[in-house]
Amino acid sequence: MTHTDLEIDADLIRDLLRDQHPDLAELPLELGARGWDNQLWRLGDDLAVRLPWATDSADELLRKEHAWVPALAAGLPLPVPVPQRLGEPAERFPRPWIVTTWVPGTPADREPATRGAEAARALGEFLTALHRPAPDDAPSGRGRGGPLAGYTPGLERQLAEAVERGLVADPEPVRAVWDDAVAAPGWADLPVWLHGDLHPANVLTADGTFCGVIDFGDLFAGDPAWDLAAAWLLLPDGGVDVFHDAYGHEADAATLRRARGVAVGRSLSGMLIGEAGVHGRPGGKATWGPPARAALDRLLATA
Repeated sequence: MTHTDLEIDADLIRDLLRDQHPDLAELPLELGARGWDNQLWRLGDDLAVRLPWATDSADELLRKEHAWVPALAAGLPLPVPVPQRLGEPAERFPRPWIVTTWVPGTPADREPATRGAEAARALGEFLTALHRPAPDDAPSGRGRGGPLAGYTPGLERQLAEAVERGLVADPEPVRAVWDDAVAAPGWADLPVWLHGDLHPANVLTADGTFCGVIDFGDLFAGDPAWDLAAAWLLLPDGGVDVFHDAYGHEADAATLRRARGVAVGRSLSGMLIGEAGVHGRPGGKATWGPPARAALDRLLATA
């Protein structure tokens, strides 16, 4: 994980646009967000520029979005950012970048869903549409999407850190949910398309329900449990059962057990990232902590 030494500002972006997409260069431009991998700048009313800034892997992820998301987006019931243009590396900015559509809304880590039943149905319908069989050449999950057992060492490290920081009082209930997920039978059907990173900062809200899904950089094919974990991460109390009713594919007991394990891991990660200075992020991401804490509480309450 490396923060770029290049300073990204409006002047740089305008120069890149003038060189490669001059018809867009004079549109109004303002910073939208500094994300985990990319910076997002709003371009005019309907577009956004995404540029990698914090991780080496972001280059590959942006190219993947550009290649695969346009075909998937047409069948999804919630708006998603659809790549419109690809920017190639240049002398002033030697990394690829993309121009996408702008999706309005507030990230759910800042404005959680409050209309639980509506949000649950929106999430269930979105994942029903997304979880279609993926082609043989679909991207892999870079180690994710397969059996959970290989993630046990990382889970134990996160759990130990959470205990040390006072974020988890008793590790045994957390470990019990994880161990049950690891013991569940694995996914034996064809791989399906997965968003791969459905945490609160990547789902948008408006008027108490979900209005968009962003950041498809981790798009891959695999076990749907990796996306179904989002029900515990995103929905208020009482929303998980409504979500399962709205999800249009069969999610058997084993899949839901695996999904709970993924949700436990992501809850721990979100709580730690919410702490200042964790994972190389100066100041941490404080808004990630509360929804992760709530998700872990929900998981343990229903264990």
